[in-house]
Amino acid sequence: MKTRITGFCLTLFIILSINAQQLSINPSLLNNYWSASWITSADAVPRGYAVYHFRNTIALESKPQKFIVHVSADNRYRLFVNGKAVCSGPSRGDLYNWYFETLDIAPFLLPGKNVIAALVWNMGEHAPVAQISNQTAFVLQGDGENEKAINTNSSWKVLINKSYHPCSTDNAQKLRTYMVVGPGDSVNAALYPWQWEQNSYDDNSWQAAKRVSSPVPVGYGSDNLWSLVPRNIPLMEESLQRIPLVRRASGINVTNDFLKGNHPLTVPANQHVTILLDQSFNTVAYPELIVSSGKNSNIRLTYAEALFKNGKKENRNEIEGKEIIGNYDVFQPDGGSKRLFRPLWFKTYRYLQLDIDTKDEPLIIEDLYGMYTGYPFTVKASFTSNDQSLQDLWTVGWRTARLCAGETYFDCPYYEQLQYEGDTRIQSLISLYVTGDDRLMRKAIIDFYNSRVPEGLTQGRYPSNRTQVIPPFSLFWVSMLHDYFMHRDPVFIKQFLTAAEGVLNWYENKIDPNINMLGPMKWWSFVDWNKAFPGGTPPAANNGNSSIVTLQYVYTLRQAAEVFDYFNKKTQAAHYRSLAVQLSAGTYKNCFDVAKNLMADDPTKKTFSQHAGIMGVLSGAVPQEKSKEVMMKVLYDTTLSQATFYYRFYLTRALKKAGMANLYYSQLKSWRDMLKIGLTTFAENPDPTRSDCHAWSASPNYDFFATICGINPSSPGFQKVEIKPALGELHNVTGKIPHPNGEIEVILNRKGEKGMHAEIILPPGLTGNFIWNEKTILLKPGKQIVDL
Repeated sequence: MKTRITGFCLTLFIILSINAQQLSINPSLLNNYWSASWITSADAVPRGYAVYHFRNTIALESKPQKFIVHVSADNRYRLFVNGKAVCSGPSRGDLYNWYFETLDIAPFLLPGKNVIAALVWNMGEHAPVAQISNQTAFVLQGDGENEKAINTNSSWKVLINKSYHPCSTDNAQKLRTYMVVGPGDSVNAALYPWQWEQNSYDDNSWQAAKRVSSPVPVGYGSDNLWSLVPRNIPLMEESLQRIPLVRRASGINVTNDFLKGNHPLTVPANQHVTILLDQSFNTVAYPELIVSSGKNSNIRLTYAEALFKNGKKENRNEIEGKEIIGNYDVFQPDGGSKRLFRPLWFKTYRYLQLDIDTKDEPLIIEDLYGMYTGYPFTVKASFTSNDQSLQDLWTVGWRTARLCAGETYFDCPYYEQLQYEGDTRIQSLISLYVTGDDRLMRKAIIDFYNSRVPEGLTQGRYPSNRTQVIPPFSLFWVSMLHDYFMHRDPVFIKQFLTAAEGVLNWYENKIDPNINMLGPMKWWSFVDWNKAFPGGTPPAANNGNSSIVTLQYVYTLRQAAEVFDYFNKKTQAAHYRSLAVQLSAGTYKNCFDVAKNLMADDPTKKTFSQHAGIMGVLSGAVPQEKSKEVMMKVLYDTTLSQATFYYRFYLTRALKKAGMANLYYSQLKSWRDMLKIGLTTFAENPDPTRSDCHAWSASPNYDFFATICGINPSSPGFQKVEIKPALGELHNVTGKIPHPNGEIEVILNRKGEKGMHAEIILPPGLTGNFIWNEKTILLKPGKQIVDL
């Protein structure tokens, strides 16, 4: 909390962030107890709220070329070496899979005295729902004999930081919604141990650390508090992000200059000041506020995605007559010089408001900026077309996806930061197509696998310290397995087949044999936040015979059959196909209204939704010859209850299944409308919406490639490709995506109404087909030109 990260330190931090998990781990640490200890404070309330500082000093004869360490904590830590921040963690998991980070801290070490320090915190009863915990503890283990001096034990010292208190704990009540991201930080600088992480700090008054237990990796031990596993994703990135605009101020005259980093702002003594700042786009960052003087002042930092007027957001760019409502932090300066406030956890905001009350001393705001953070994705894809407005959709969609990707995928960064299968399936496909990085998708698949309840279902979100089971989301987890199976190495999926069977068997046991549809369902059968679906649950999902849920099961059975076939599990594959045929026929017979040419929500045929038609076509229950007519009704019959942004992902899949992918381009109005009201990320739902940033709404960043460019795997592992463009009204499109073998690039130019001139470049080893107007051209590695 003492110093801002310099450019040199930031560069090293980013290098560590990218490379830390590529380091090898001493094998003995993966099959036996560690020689270090989990440590805590003797005065700690093990599961209560508190912030801790740990320190130790080691002496080195010379600067080592490498110094590999492994580190973790409960709840979280931030590690410093000689005053420099080098790592944060651990990656979120559960007690059975408690992650530790591996990094080489040699770049930060010096000959002679070295101080290793850690900021550790436990949010206790205020912890985010995504945070699983046992009790407060910290562990640091050297990789081998050369690093063992750093091991945590009773030689380490610890201090409980009395300056911290939780605040902003009533956000759910203020915003009248579900909000579970944890508290804000209220910090009294007069009680803060400034310079605690620096070599020069005197820690003689600190207590010796108390041993908790011996660390042990997963699969070993007999009384584990945490079972340790190596982190399987890179460290999060951090980069400087300045706030460009002062939108309004009261009690002081202020310009944008003070936000540039070299124009301090002085707030007079005994003054109340409010300053509203505008990042100009939604972001996730650690705000860093540097102040001097201003003893006993009170600074409140409030963060919001949008401002409110009478409870409504309306145009996000407009501020007149609006107020900020949201989570906040509080910092109370002690009069010292260049005190840095940085919250323990990142914040989501477009707007940041400072409410300042000074006492007898003027307060000097030296600087205020954000440190953007998130999963370190690198964009490798590109998309252009003759419609320049699609670039705006691309930019906003990718920002949405990025803000919803950290140590897990998030549904939304402001309200929940929870990883749900329904959101994550879409997010994973975006990640694959835009970056080629599958590591967060692999972690998500593993996380949901680890979440399974005794009935065989996955939990609807995970990691989570509260149980929530959404059976349709368990089906989407199986769909995620199929997605990975098709796009990346199928072998990774084999380990999850038994769990997939468990999900499918749970549903099979719910079949109503009288009509060959699913019967009554337990738990929360969420489908979509459709206004006609109470709590997101469609008609008959609870009481039995829901066409939507039955047909989603059919859709998943067909995907599972492909996967099980590949792994030579022919009996299961045949059984799943047989079940799919049986349930398709039963649902079509009982729910399809021939007069309306629509799939009803249940056999009573009293309600109809886009969702039922979508799943009817996508599952194959609606005969192929009827699918176009059904999808036309789904698209244009306004009496149907409507799919939200989320479920329109499946609307697009159904259009493609019906041979109507060319209509996709015309279906982007909902996303264009979001831009018109000033949204800089895509929202959870049409206004009035809770979340202004929801990853399930970023699907255009997948469909620009998978639908408009028409690039899709046609065999497992993306060993073959099908390129079937669906340009709609577009004339020229260029797209490039990463592929395990390299890159796939298409340059598409229409010739007249039906013709096509295409340049296609495939990476080595990749073959496939190009399809245009029912004509198929074989593709080979390298560049080829197609004229049709």
